[in-house]
Amino acid sequence: MASQPGSAEARACQDCNHECSLSCSGPGELKQMAETFKAKDLIITRATILKEKPDPNNLVFGTVFTDHMLIVEWSLKFGWEKPQIKPLENLSLHPGSSALHYAVELFEGMKAYRGVDEKIRLFRPDLNMDRMLRSATRITLPGFDKKELLKCIQELVKLDKEWVPYSTSASLYVRPTLIGTEPSLGVKKPTKALLFVILSPVGPYFSSGSFNPVSLWANPNNYGASIFAQNEALHHGCQQVLWLYGEDHQITEVGTMNLFLYWINEDGEDELATPPLDGIILPGVTRQSILDLAHKWDELKVTERYLTMNDLIVALKENRVKEMFGCGTACVVCPVSDVLYKGENIHIPTMENGPKLATRILNQLNDIQYGREESDWTILVS
Repeated sequence: MASQPGSAEARACQDCNHECSLSCSGPGELKQMAETFKAKDLIITRATILKEKPDPNNLVFGTVFTDHMLIVEWSLKFGWEKPQIKPLENLSLHPGSSALHYAVELFEGMKAYRGVDEKIRLFRPDLNMDRMLRSATRITLPGFDKKELLKCIQELVKLDKEWVPYSTSASLYVRPTLIGTEPSLGVKKPTKALLFVILSPVGPYFSSGSFNPVSLWANPNNYGASIFAQNEALHHGCQQVLWLYGEDHQITEVGTMNLFLYWINEDGEDELATPPLDGIILPGVTRQSILDLAHKWDELKVTERYLTMNDLIVALKENRVKEMFGCGTACVVCPVSDVLYKGENIHIPTMENGPKLATRILNQLNDIQYGREESDWTILVS
């Protein structure tokens, strides 16, 4: 039951501006706040001029955008406004917005695929919605109904469905984003926010191709300035950064990808290992999908465990390393061929070994994503 004007709960809302389901418009006046937006309230404004679709064989990742975007505004006073799909346009932000000064912002990455049956599918979008809501809570941005956001995203993809490439080597990248728009330089929980979703047709993430191996520059420094480190990796002749953590140089992630090592472990077992979700590692959707597939196959030991550079070096000397690969929404699966560590190039025999496991994983994920294999991991858009 909603609180009545004059009640203790209402006074708390008026007196301390507490974020509850009520909005204070003045002494003694309360207004119900929208705790989430609803897909049924979606307002759609179609673009009058549609852009030419790019050649799916010549896409550069994240540089071309579709005709429309989804946008929803939020304020502490009124809650969520009605969601809108409108022509893609620039955002208008106050120069003091908290996203610009204190990185009060988050984003997700997911994809829509045009299947061999011409149907368009989203791949495990429920996991993206789960992660996005967790991130919003952690960064003090407003919560929302995950199912309603997913319905809105489906409508956006459906409207721009001709932008989903007619190709089984390209897809439509979906970027849901939530930012704090508090017009204040105070470091605090924002009272205004903006949720928006943009779409971009993409091909292989790396310019070298969809399944060509990459070399890594092992970096034990802070994770924060990742673009600076990426430039250092390029300067050292490597394509990506292998992030190391702690005095023992734990292996964590590869650039923006999760990392897997397929090896014969210390006990002589065939093992597929990846670092555990201890707060440092991103809970990637592709990472989880690989773990789920490997557990289902039940052919090798599958573990989430700590791995160090010393573990890797010793295993290489003993010929126990089979494959190493990164994974993520953008690249799906990416083999690793070399690691530059402390000035020494360490070769990983991924390509010499096939790479059988990485190829098998990529093929099955692609079969699901492009509709060659039926799976409850996909949601049909149209």
